[in-house]
Amino acid sequence: MPLMPGAEPYHHDAGEIGVLLCHGFTSTPQSLRPWGEFLAGHGLSVSLPRQPGHGTTWQEMNRTRWEDWYAEVEKAFANLQGRCRDVFVAGLSLGGCLALRLAEVHGAAISGVLVVNPSIVSDVPLLRLAPLLKWFVPSVPGVGNDIKKPGAGELAYARTPVKAAASLPALWSMVRADLAKLTQPLLVFHSAEDHVVKPASVAIIREKVPQATIEELTDSYHVATLDNDADRIFAGSLDFIRTHASVPLQRD
Repeated sequence: MPLMPGAEPYHHDAGEIGVLLCHGFTSTPQSLRPWGEFLAGHGLSVSLPRQPGHGTTWQEMNRTRWEDWYAEVEKAFANLQGRCRDVFVAGLSLGGCLALRLAEVHGAAISGVLVVNPSIVSDVPLLRLAPLLKWFVPSVPGVGNDIKKPGAGELAYARTPVKAAASLPALWSMVRADLAKLTQPLLVFHSAEDHVVKPASVAIIREKVPQATIEELTDSYHVATLDNDADRIFAGSLDFIRTHASVPLQRD
């Protein structure tokens, strides 16, 4: 299946500190590529995989489920773990949910977690109805491109594949149930105005993960990694990694 131009995965091999970046639901690595390139420019090894069903067509994505997306980031984590002393996991939206799940499963093998507008609860009406809608309609309007910055754009599907979306509640439930297992440092960037993920997800994290640091973004919508606060996210994530890594950054 041909890829949408710009949807390619991104990888950079460098130092002993690795960062795995997980893109969001119906999105592509493009939404996190500037973040990955920033971290790579500071001497970090970066893995930004393309999850199955993304970056091609929404019809293909309808043949995938959360287990497929998680398996891809799990594989990328194992690869980084095999060649890096420290591995951090990060993600945007549903990618943040996948990053949290990796941290729940792997515990101390992950040095820290960074998430941007993470999605761990069903708070979008159309997605809440997906388990029922999948029997009647193949897709509904998309959720991509929630960006405040003029001229910025996210490479994402214009339609949301309903069968794929219907698999999300099981993942969300699992992640919420295991949040207490998180012992790693956790940094959460949260947009004050987000038209895709509502405040409930961050509120749950704030309650269940006492070590979480939550920073509010005041000039971005949902896809904050491509928005006005992107530089703040990039610099803040580098400081977080510098603080919690067991070895110095190569270019400190």
